[in-house]
Amino acid sequence: MKKIVFIICLMLATVATSQEVKKDSTSNWTKKGVFSLLFNQASFSNWIAGGENSVAGTVNINYDFNYKNGDWSWDNKIISRYGISNISGTGTRKTDDLLEFNSLLGKKASENWSYSFFLNVRTQFTTGFDYSGPTDVETSEFFAPAFVTMGPGMVYKKSDNFNINLSPATMKATYVTQRFAGGYGTDPGETSRYELGFYASMFYKATLMENVTVENIFNAYSNYLEDAQNIDINYQVNLVMQINKYLSTNLNFHLIMDDNVSSQAQFKQLFGLGVNYIF
Repeated sequence: MKKIVFIICLMLATVATSQEVKKDSTSNWTKKGVFSLLFNQASFSNWIAGGENSVAGTVNINYDFNYKNGDWSWDNKIISRYGISNISGTGTRKTDDLLEFNSLLGKKASENWSYSFFLNVRTQFTTGFDYSGPTDVETSEFFAPAFVTMGPGMVYKKSDNFNINLSPATMKATYVTQRFAGGYGTDPGETSRYELGFYASMFYKATLMENVTVENIFNAYSNYLEDAQNIDINYQVNLVMQINKYLSTNLNFHLIMDDNVSSQAQFKQLFGLGVNYIF
């Protein structure tokens, strides 16, 4: 529980820091942040069909800070999520955990195309567990694993709601701590792994109807040096149905395919009532 409180305080501190930066902004910067809390609850009393009392919540903080000056642009996005659930008879467990930073620097080459250099860093806040066995087994922790991907390329940007980035010479690094040495694709006893390959990403946000938006974030990577046919995929879909200024219904799908992490596709879906604050 202490870790959970710490993570929530850390995420709220991120909001406070972001608000400070916003006060110092210049005309070349555009900034926007969204704080949301998704909540699910079920309660049963003398319910013949059965069921277990449960409560779950997920905190999301997304923050964009973008710079544009002449032919130069610099787009940055922080994505952070942390979720917990408490089920009667099972106790408290983590349901979601993500800390991700995306940065894209561009120098205009034509009307919609720019030379680019991108950076993506993805990890988690706290220790993860495998609950399938008789005892809980630790499988991950902060910066174990951590994925760092970067490289030059070309970006097609039609608007702030649509861009495609192509990078034919991308370095991907996987880092783990000493206790997880040899895991997540690293060699036995090693805490890092380096790859060189082709990277493609797409961001697309659309308004389906009034107060209903969908956001698509897609990344694909192929390693030239080993099993190039095994393409790593990271795809997120965020659907937001706005009820009013502060309430919304949120639906999130997340698909990960990475044979260095798991031989099977990883899929997660979250749905709940959201309390939102835009800053």
